[in-house]
Amino acid sequence: MAAPFPTLGILGDGQLGRMTALAALRMGLRVRCLAPKPSGPMDGLGEVIYDDWTDPDVLRAFAAACTVVTVESEWAPAEHLSPVLPEGVALWPDPATLHLIRDKGIQKTTLAEQGLPVPDFALCATLDEARAAAARFSYPVVLKRRRGSYDGYGNATAHDDAGLAAAWDRLAEADGLLVERHLAFVRELSVLVARRPDGEHVVYPVALTEQKDHRCHAVVVPAGIATEVEAEARRIALRAVEAVRGVGLTAVELFELPEGRILINELAPRPHNTGHYSIEACHTSQFENHVRAVLGWPLGDPSLRVPCAVMVNVLGTRSGPPCTEGLTEALAIGDVAVHIYGKREVRPRRKMGHVTATGSSPVETRARAERAAGLIRL
Repeated sequence: MAAPFPTLGILGDGQLGRMTALAALRMGLRVRCLAPKPSGPMDGLGEVIYDDWTDPDVLRAFAAACTVVTVESEWAPAEHLSPVLPEGVALWPDPATLHLIRDKGIQKTTLAEQGLPVPDFALCATLDEARAAAARFSYPVVLKRRRGSYDGYGNATAHDDAGLAAAWDRLAEADGLLVERHLAFVRELSVLVARRPDGEHVVYPVALTEQKDHRCHAVVVPAGIATEVEAEARRIALRAVEAVRGVGLTAVELFELPEGRILINELAPRPHNTGHYSIEACHTSQFENHVRAVLGWPLGDPSLRVPCAVMVNVLGTRSGPPCTEGLTEALAIGDVAVHIYGKREVRPRRKMGHVTATGSSPVETRARAERAAGLIRL
């Protein structure tokens, strides 16, 4: 008999789990999801279980019905699942990879030890150590909470001693903070790498990313950079993923400096906001290649199938349940795909969805994407 379709297990039920599940379901896979409480995006997609995802018995029973288990974010408790993983069930990325990435201090140290280019940084356990690092780097400096920071939460830029002290009081935990030299970069870039357990990989086009308030606002592909800079960005991204032994989709956020040098900002061991454009713009989306990679299946073509694409995030502007204000108007704009994540609660600045416009002119495509995103008031 032919082998049955696999079952993909996902730890987490947010928008990344949703879009991964949609890609898996389209290919005929079954999907199971485990999360501690419902948030909405996975409603109606496969089998969704809400329980204590650190409980060994819960994890063992969940994984027993899966072919492979993956994580929606680096903070999912894969290290609790690994000791009770049933025989024959795979878990990717490996908990060792997540350990290297989820703590920004360990991540930066690992990359630096592998000879990869990163900004100057210091792991500061006390405010005095942070002040000394700021004096060494010169203000402004960037402060980052080592664990649990994302989408601008847990980051701050300090321009003087008073700002440093205020940020320390707000962000520091028992092990302090990561303090980085503030870079006068030309632009921020992102490269996605899909990699199988055997090392087979594909690298996506370099994307230009734009931030507002430490959050991704827009992503543009192609990035419009020099050919040699693009080649270097792709080379460094692949080396970084190999350094942490990434399996599945890994996103590598980069800085381009004025002289063309590339430095690594951060890694994310899962599908990433800067790769959402790939659903409409690439032959194989980041979500499909993540599923293919963790299963050890042949990887799909990551190249663009359109001249250019622009993704713009849709953020919450109030608190309460979502509504559809502006949605029909946004859908009326040509060559724009609207993705709403199904979250049950809107909060100011919370990611609620995104739009992707495709076209031939970067300026005109960007205008359509911004217009569509601006119309939607969830």
